[in-house]
Amino acid sequence: MKTKIIRVPDREPVNPEDLREAAEILRNGGLVGFPTETVYGLGGNALDPDAARKIYAAKGRPSDNPLIVHISCMEELPPLVQEIPEQARRLADAYWPGPMTVIFRKSGIVPDATSGGLPTVAVRMPSDPVANALIRLAGVPVAAPSGNRSGRPSPTTAQHMVDDMDGRIEMIVDGGPVQVGVESTIVDLTGDVPCLLRPGAVTLPMLEAVLGRVELDEALTRPLAPDVHPKAPGMKYRHYAPKADLTLFEGSQEAVAAEILRRVEQAEQSGKRAGVLATDESAGLYTRGDVRSVGSRRHPDSIAHNLFSVLRAFDDDGVDVIFGEVIPEDDLGLAIMNRMTKAAGYHRVRVTGREEEAR
Repeated sequence: MKTKIIRVPDREPVNPEDLREAAEILRNGGLVGFPTETVYGLGGNALDPDAARKIYAAKGRPSDNPLIVHISCMEELPPLVQEIPEQARRLADAYWPGPMTVIFRKSGIVPDATSGGLPTVAVRMPSDPVANALIRLAGVPVAAPSGNRSGRPSPTTAQHMVDDMDGRIEMIVDGGPVQVGVESTIVDLTGDVPCLLRPGAVTLPMLEAVLGRVELDEALTRPLAPDVHPKAPGMKYRHYAPKADLTLFEGSQEAVAAEILRRVEQAEQSGKRAGVLATDESAGLYTRGDVRSVGSRRHPDSIAHNLFSVLRAFDDDGVDVIFGEVIPEDDLGLAIMNRMTKAAGYHRVRVTGREEEAR
């Protein structure tokens, strides 16, 4: 298969003619990579089981991992769900279109191939003008997980999608770099209490401002057991990971830097190339290793925006191991550390200056 790449020169307003061919591919059961405000998505007709199966095959993704269904407006939601709870309407009023996914009980038109066999469906309404226009032109809801090969860092540029999907899908729409850089927040409204399944740019305090009490799913802090069916993307399997093994360190900046430098020296002595995932505030502390800053701790949005690009850059550099710093897990930091912890396979080390405690 030859993947056609098209460039959308103007994102706002979007010229519909630029997206006609992409919309037709989606409508006819093909796959299209396209930008959203979070990451690039790999889209297919959400109501077509064959299209859903093509998505799983292109990504190399387990078929029990549900897909997020994207819509362009509220009028497209009712056919997909059994009901729209009042809580969902309040969230939609506050944060749609935007980087938030809501779990509903699905209607009969959503195939099991899209929902991963679950009786629920994950829905979001992207604010990115290219994504929104493409869905509207396609005339069908679009199932779109992140457009990377399964387990790899999510794509935040069209080139990232080309690297992973060239020859595997019909088209990639190049709309330039994304805005947010981490996937959408996922909140489940099918239980007695709203539950945060995946943190994102719509933060926990933002959800609580609308919903009141919000529970945190256990998958935010530990991997799910092999026999547990994931409720949403990114919960069960290793995700967002570079090719090299990543270990995260938490503690005072000085103690963490000293420990990472010790680990880098050990790696180099054994013939390995080591990468250091630092921040603007700490990068100057590292005198050896392939040091890359992911952004500023004072501006977590910069870290979210750069994270996956930096992880992919380490792949390009051919590093064998990566040592990274933990950042505070509040507000957007919760989403950033969720991605980093999963990328590290939950391998985090607490540095006290006297001893280490792995967890």
